[in-house]
Amino acid sequence: MRRRPFAAPSATPAELATARQAASLLLGYPDEELLARLPLLRAAVAPLPPALAGPLGRFLDHLETTPLAQLQTDYVDTFDLRRRCCLYLTYFTHGDTRKRGMALLQFKHLYSRAGMTLADGELPDHLAVVLEFAALGDAVRGERLLQEYRPGLELVRVALEERASPWASVLHAVSATLPPVDAADREAVLRLAQQGPPAEDVGLDPYGALPFAPPEFIPQPASGASP
Repeated sequence: MRRRPFAAPSATPAELATARQAASLLLGYPDEELLARLPLLRAAVAPLPPALAGPLGRFLDHLETTPLAQLQTDYVDTFDLRRRCCLYLTYFTHGDTRKRGMALLQFKHLYSRAGMTLADGELPDHLAVVLEFAALGDAVRGERLLQEYRPGLELVRVALEERASPWASVLHAVSATLPPVDAADREAVLRLAQQGPPAEDVGLDPYGALPFAPPEFIPQPASGASP
């Protein structure tokens, strides 16, 4: 599949890295440390292009006005209990099959080459980790990973939008750091929505039983980030 050139003309590589690093932090489990970083995140996000600063700023507003206990409850309910909101990208391409283990090893190899070490118990395909790699490790390979797993990323984004989740703004900003969704990725998103990820004999229930958006509900990223 042919991909468009890296990034958007309205965002510099440094701005893309800042947006991805901010999104990485905002997709982690909310805690006191994250709230303490709010002033720093505000200062980092404010100068970004509107397509990036807008959605990230909206989520920062939500963090500032929501009690921490509520944030934590909502995070677990959103990302840990709902398959379509799963932040582990290889889940969408490999499900809980043996092939997923090999994909995770490939992620670790890329990180190792960039000098990045994962924390104990941290899986390398979590979107927050991939975004940190793209921001601080290897921008080119990180971009490729996000593009390779774009259908799963967009599936999560639309699922969050359907739920009117505040985290949808963060996924919207992530999508805005990438080229517009192409036809092949749109088709892949729809297949995931209808069939779910691959499964072995003890696989997972398909998404087919769950309502999902029609093709026209998968919008392009904001025009400010179009290549």
